[in-house]
Amino acid sequence: MAIQQISIEEFIALTETNLVVDVRSDSEFSHAHIPNAVSIPIFNDEERKVVGTAYKQRNREDAIKIGLDYYGVKMRAIVEQVENLCLVHNSKTVLVHCWRGGMRSQAVAWLLDLYGFKVFTLKGGYKVYRNWVLNQLEKPWPLVVLSGFTGSGKTEIIHELAKLGQATIDLEGGAHHKGSSFGALGMPPQPSNEQFENNLVKQLTHLPKNTKSIIVESESARIGNINIHHLFFNQMKSAKRLRIVVPLEARLEKIAKDYGYFDKNDLVAAVERIQKRLGGLEAKRAIDLINEGSIKEAFRILLNYYDRNYLSHSPFQSPYNEIELSNTDAIQNASIIYNELIKNQ
Repeated sequence: MAIQQISIEEFIALTETNLVVDVRSDSEFSHAHIPNAVSIPIFNDEERKVVGTAYKQRNREDAIKIGLDYYGVKMRAIVEQVENLCLVHNSKTVLVHCWRGGMRSQAVAWLLDLYGFKVFTLKGGYKVYRNWVLNQLEKPWPLVVLSGFTGSGKTEIIHELAKLGQATIDLEGGAHHKGSSFGALGMPPQPSNEQFENNLVKQLTHLPKNTKSIIVESESARIGNINIHHLFFNQMKSAKRLRIVVPLEARLEKIAKDYGYFDKNDLVAAVERIQKRLGGLEAKRAIDLINEGSIKEAFRILLNYYDRNYLSHSPFQSPYNEIELSNTDAIQNASIIYNELIKNQ
């Protein structure tokens, strides 16, 4: 079999049904990678450093010899790992890439081709993939921003809309953060900004091509430590909007239920992070109420701050359709919003 070097568009199409092998080092992969790719590094971080130093300070030939010393003892293990993974995919086709489509991917592709796999390598490597990701973010997407005060249940509504067949993107789910000072509670560690973008583009490009609207939640440009790329955020700012209005008491009940089971020390720490903006007296009152177990009343103080901040600092200036909801029942509210979307399409 012959190894085929293919374009990013061809590579992406083949990732749907075949094994993707990322042969970059552990740290390169953990920072960001193509979604669903498997890490099978030809060199670990230290080995990569040694080979790179030899290449820069000595010559290409010495670097290759040193690389072969590291690679030679791993060759059987790489073949067996790929073999086992291909059984899962029920395919003997393997997609291989490194950073630039250079010697690392070529070496592994040669080995796998020699063993009998059908091998494709990505022309330009992961670097070309990242350019493709940014190009996708720049494309116009039919976004509709779902906005509303904190505690309105927007994220849950988005999940229920997806079940109804509406195209949605859960930005907070992708960022592993709920957006506020309390947003990291109960969430896994945040991905890198780059990985967040890679995952976002995978979601966008997997939507049906005839999608008329994509619901996203109103967010600031930053979700925890994640910055939404300006190419996408600018589209959000100018997108159509649906603004839901939910009574304060219903929002308080929901927030108390969502956050009341967390450790008091974690809740207090979240209040302390916004103490300057909240004001010393209000922060103290909220912390005292948390320590007393009066979570709902503590959040009454905090919602006053978040509501004012939402109104005065919202980046979304486009007109909106307002929908009044009587409670935070996500299934019921998603049905109301879905009917509104259908009516306006």
